[in-house]
Amino acid sequence: MKWKGVLITLFTILVVAMAGCGKKEVKPVAIDEKNHTCAICNMAVMDSQFATEAILENGKVLTFDDIGCMYKWLSENEDNELQAKFVRDYNTKEWIAVDKATYVYDNDIQTPMAYNVISFKDKKDAESFISKHEGEVLMSEELENHQWEMNKEMMMKMKEQHGNMDMNHSH
Repeated sequence: MKWKGVLITLFTILVVAMAGCGKKEVKPVAIDEKNHTCAICNMAVMDSQFATEAILENGKVLTFDDIGCMYKWLSENEDNELQAKFVRDYNTKEWIAVDKATYVYDNDIQTPMAYNVISFKDKKDAESFISKHEGEVLMSEELENHQWEMNKEMMMKMKEQHGNMDMNHSH
């Protein structure tokens, strides 16, 4: 009977130890505005509600200044294995896993590269935004099939607002 108690204790310790050896939770990294540039357009990534990140299986973190840039990179690099993808809540700038967020697409939403998609932690916040500004609610699954095209008219307006800043990127 004594051995049975010892075996149960050893088994419990083994199970707990093995559980601790599982994959570590992947978290987004803080944006460093002086050093982070978008992996697609090479623009500076600002610590804003538009920043996104993809973390590769090897631990390399790719930052993007617009959700559209991240999805352009993903479509051009399908062979890269990812650990995680993150977006930010439009209102709070809190990081959210891509598959946990709700999105709003509207041609009038100004994003850094004019892809016109923003993200929200809560669906009710996305719906509230639409009630005031219009647009369409998208879930993460729908982003895979979304037409990731820049709003060229908005890009021209942004270019005019920022002077002669080069906003003609190769994507």
